[in-house]
Amino acid sequence: MTTRATARRASRGGRVVVTGIGLLTGLGTGHRENWERMVTGASAIEGLRGFDPRSLRTRIGAEILDFDPNRYANRRTLRSTTREDQLALAGVSLAVDDSGVDLERVDAERLAVFLGGNKEISKPQHLIDGALSVRDEDGRASERVLGERMESSFYPLFYVDGLQAAALFYVSQRYGAKGANAYFHGTADSGATAIGRAYRSIRRGESDVAVAGAFDTGVSFWVMSKMDGLGVLSDRNELGAGAFKPYDRERSGSVLGEGAAIVVLEDAEAAAARGATVYAELCGVGSAFDTGAMVTPEPSGEALSASMVAAMREAGVNPEGPDYIATHGCATRLGDASESAGIRAALGGAADRVVASSVKPATGHLVAAAGALNVAVSALAIHHGTVPPTINLDDPDPDCDLDWVPGEARSRPVRTALALARGLEGQNVALALRAV
Repeated sequence: MTTRATARRASRGGRVVVTGIGLLTGLGTGHRENWERMVTGASAIEGLRGFDPRSLRTRIGAEILDFDPNRYANRRTLRSTTREDQLALAGVSLAVDDSGVDLERVDAERLAVFLGGNKEISKPQHLIDGALSVRDEDGRASERVLGERMESSFYPLFYVDGLQAAALFYVSQRYGAKGANAYFHGTADSGATAIGRAYRSIRRGESDVAVAGAFDTGVSFWVMSKMDGLGVLSDRNELGAGAFKPYDRERSGSVLGEGAAIVVLEDAEAAAARGATVYAELCGVGSAFDTGAMVTPEPSGEALSASMVAAMREAGVNPEGPDYIATHGCATRLGDASESAGIRAALGGAADRVVASSVKPATGHLVAAAGALNVAVSALAIHHGTVPPTINLDDPDPDCDLDWVPGEARSRPVRTALALARGLEGQNVALALRAV
């Protein structure tokens, strides 16, 4: 990129397009395999194998059983990374490769990285081993003994492994990115917020290229035990892949998955100049906060509605509303009903014409990566002219009275789309996309 072109874009910003998509889920590796399996109604949910889940109410999930981190990072990096960090590196690698952008030719100070995640600790086994080794003569974990034995009791890289934003470092280091950057911690909102921040960075002329999205290991024991205790997961283990039923009368909660959803965003002029494949234009972001109660959204869906209205206003989406909405669809009783109410409040009469779907029953709920996944799904729906289905929706709940594309995908033009994300802590995010 020439200095003159960079200065021109920096002075006025520009349109922002999606040129790369990296998906890694239990359905497969890369967006092509994931998309093909989504639209054919496949699901990666089955009995958990990564650990013994018998102590939990929920014992099913969508694991990535054949993940090989050696494909995406060298041996030195792998020594100090957790599975979360490795999934992030894999997702970014897939997205960058898909975009075809030569990052070595991008000004390093105008190459941005924005990531979201839900990582909280180092490898849990290191914590367990360390805690067991610092017991006093009465068998209790002792801070005094911990201080005396710290160097020998805990894995030397324990605290480095446990850094929440470590993936931001590893990704930036790998690609030499020295530009704008941030890490967002949370659930589905975090990945959507990361992509929204990347959009703003390019739109206002701060960056030329941005790598953005999220990653999570929702089916790890640590996350499963935490979410299991919150009562938001389905305990219908006997149903296997059929347990995750958004918007259905018989819905009983989410089923978790793991993976990464990353996009490459570029200034539209630069993407066109290099002949890049453009999946969609990202053209609006909105967010709002639900202050009702932790893990319990307001029944009206007011905050979700506000975020949708803000995103559509910025994008200039016409009063007829978007052609497609990639919804949150977490399959909790109140969550789905309030989402439906929020969509209706935002769209008015257009809600009767819009089509919407949740791909979570296919991939599992990717927690921090769920919102970023919806952005990727929206871009792919625009690109392919196909709307993925909401599987397992056999008996729609009258309180969720929208067209959820039950059972089978639909071929139809998608000119505009909204990607939704709702965080457990009350954050609501909407991103608007359109065809180029």
